Amino acid sequence: MNAPSLPRQQLLLVDDEEDALLELAELLEGEGFNCFTATSVKLALHHLTRHPDIALVITDLRMPEESGMSLIKRLREHTSRQHLPVIVTSGHADMEDVSDMLRLQVLDLFRKPIYHVRLLETLNNLFPQPCMDLVSP
Repeated sequence: MNAPSLPRQQLLLVDDEEDALLELAELLEGEGFNCFTATSVKLALHHLTRHPDIALVITDLRMPEESGMSLIKRLREHTSRQHLPVIVTSGHADMEDVSDMLRLQVLDLFRKPIYHVRLLETLNNLFPQPCMDLVSP
Protein backbone atom coordinates (compact mmCIF):
# COMPACT_ATOMS: atom_id res chain seq x y z
CA MET A 1 0.00 0.00 0.00
CA ASN A 2 1.41 3.39 -0.97
CA ALA A 3 1.51 6.14 1.62
CA PRO A 4 -0.41 9.21 0.48
CA SER A 5 1.98 11.74 -0.94
CA LEU A 6 2.06 15.19 0.57
CA PRO A 7 0.62 17.91 -1.65
CA ARG A 8 3.18 20.05 -3.40
CA GLN A 9 3.09 23.65 -4.61
CA GLN A 10 0.35 25.29 -6.63
CA LEU A 11 1.40 26.09 -10.21
CA LEU A 12 -0.28 28.23 -12.84
CA LEU A 13 0.06 26.98 -16.43
CA VAL A 14 -0.73 29.43 -19.24
CA ASP A 15 -1.00 28.40 -22.90
CA ASP A 16 -3.51 29.11 -25.64
CA GLU A 17 -3.05 25.54 -26.95
CA GLU A 18 -5.48 23.68 -24.72
CA ASP A 19 -4.19 20.18 -25.57
CA ALA A 20 -0.62 21.12 -24.60
CA LEU A 21 -1.95 22.80 -21.46
CA LEU A 22 -3.90 19.74 -20.32
CA GLU A 23 -1.00 17.38 -21.10
CA LEU A 24 1.39 19.49 -19.01
CA ALA A 25 -1.13 19.76 -16.15
CA GLU A 26 -1.59 15.98 -16.15
CA LEU A 27 2.19 15.42 -16.03
CA LEU A 28 2.73 17.88 -13.17
CA GLU A 29 -0.30 16.72 -11.17
CA GLY A 30 1.13 13.19 -11.46
CA GLU A 31 4.18 14.59 -9.63
CA GLY A 32 1.97 15.95 -6.85
CA PHE A 33 1.66 19.59 -7.95
CA ASN A 34 -1.71 21.32 -7.86
CA CYS A 35 -2.17 22.98 -11.27
CA PHE A 36 -4.41 25.81 -12.35
CA THR A 37 -4.70 26.31 -16.11
CA ALA A 38 -5.41 29.41 -18.17
CA THR A 39 -5.74 29.83 -21.93
CA SER A 40 -5.19 33.61 -21.81
CA VAL A 41 -3.35 36.28 -19.83
CA LYS A 42 -6.71 37.62 -18.61
CA LEU A 43 -7.67 34.25 -17.13
CA ALA A 44 -4.14 33.83 -15.69
CA LEU A 45 -4.43 37.15 -13.85
CA HIS A 46 -7.82 36.06 -12.52
CA HIS A 47 -6.27 32.84 -11.12
CA LEU A 48 -3.40 34.79 -9.56
CA THR A 49 -5.89 37.06 -7.80
CA ARG A 50 -8.05 34.20 -6.52
CA HIS A 51 -5.17 31.88 -5.52
CA PRO A 52 -2.46 33.78 -3.62
CA ASP A 53 -0.56 30.54 -2.87
CA ILE A 54 0.46 29.98 -6.51
CA ALA A 55 4.22 29.42 -6.26
CA LEU A 56 5.26 29.44 -9.94
CA VAL A 57 3.94 30.37 -13.39
CA ILE A 58 4.74 28.41 -16.55
CA THR A 59 3.61 30.48 -19.54
CA ASP A 60 3.72 30.21 -23.30
CA LEU A 61 5.43 33.16 -24.94
CA ARG A 62 3.24 33.64 -28.00
CA MET A 63 -0.53 33.79 -27.55
CA PRO A 64 -3.12 35.51 -29.76
CA GLU A 65 -4.65 38.18 -27.49
CA GLU A 66 -1.83 39.03 -25.10
CA SER A 67 1.66 37.53 -24.88
CA GLY A 68 3.34 35.67 -22.07
CA MET A 69 5.86 38.53 -21.99
CA SER A 70 2.99 40.90 -21.18
CA LEU A 71 1.95 38.63 -18.31
CA ILE A 72 5.51 38.61 -16.92
CA LYS A 73 5.77 42.41 -17.16
CA ARG A 74 2.49 42.75 -15.25
CA LEU A 75 3.74 40.36 -12.57
CA ARG A 76 6.99 42.28 -12.17
CA GLU A 77 5.04 45.55 -11.75
CA HIS A 78 2.77 44.05 -9.06
CA THR A 79 4.51 44.42 -5.70
CA SER A 80 3.13 41.29 -4.04
CA ARG A 81 3.91 39.12 -7.09
CA GLN A 82 7.05 40.73 -8.49
CA HIS A 83 9.34 37.89 -7.33
CA LEU A 84 7.07 35.04 -8.43
CA PRO A 85 9.22 32.56 -10.41
CA VAL A 86 8.28 32.25 -14.09
CA ILE A 87 9.24 29.62 -16.65
CA VAL A 88 8.59 30.43 -20.32
CA THR A 89 7.77 27.88 -23.02
CA SER A 90 8.03 28.72 -26.70
CA GLY A 91 8.55 27.26 -30.11
CA HIS A 92 9.55 30.65 -31.52
CA ALA A 93 11.68 32.68 -29.09
CA ASP A 94 14.18 35.05 -30.70
CA MET A 95 17.18 36.92 -29.25
CA GLU A 96 15.07 39.96 -28.36
CA ASP A 97 12.69 37.72 -26.42
CA VAL A 98 15.61 36.10 -24.59
CA SER A 99 17.01 39.54 -23.73
CA ASP A 100 13.62 40.63 -22.35
CA MET A 101 13.34 37.40 -20.34
CA LEU A 102 16.76 37.97 -18.76
CA ARG A 103 15.79 41.53 -17.86
CA LEU A 104 12.51 40.30 -16.35
CA GLN A 105 14.33 37.59 -14.37
CA VAL A 106 12.64 34.60 -15.98
CA LEU A 107 13.77 31.41 -14.27
CA ASP A 108 14.10 29.30 -17.44
CA LEU A 109 13.11 28.97 -21.09
CA PHE A 110 11.90 25.67 -22.50
CA ARG A 111 11.61 25.19 -26.23
CA LYS A 112 8.48 23.41 -27.42
CA PRO A 113 7.93 20.54 -27.47
CA ILE A 114 8.90 20.61 -23.80
CA TYR A 115 11.45 18.05 -22.64
CA HIS A 116 9.53 16.75 -19.63
CA VAL A 117 12.51 15.22 -17.81
CA ARG A 118 14.36 18.56 -17.77
CA LEU A 119 11.24 20.44 -16.64
CA LEU A 120 10.67 18.00 -13.78
CA GLU A 121 14.35 18.30 -12.75
CA THR A 122 13.98 22.09 -12.68
CA LEU A 123 10.79 21.92 -10.60
CA ASN A 124 12.21 19.30 -8.22
CA ASN A 125 15.30 21.46 -7.64
CA LEU A 126 13.12 24.50 -6.99
CA PHE A 127 10.53 22.64 -4.90
CA PRO A 128 12.08 19.50 -3.35
CA GLN A 129 9.53 16.77 -2.78
CA PRO A 130 8.50 16.58 0.88
CA CYS A 131 9.70 13.40 2.57
CA MET A 132 7.57 11.42 4.95
CA ASP A 133 9.63 9.64 7.57
CA LEU A 134 8.21 6.18 7.90
CA VAL A 135 9.25 4.74 11.23
CA SER A 136 8.69 1.09 12.07
CA PRO A 137 7.38 0.31 15.56
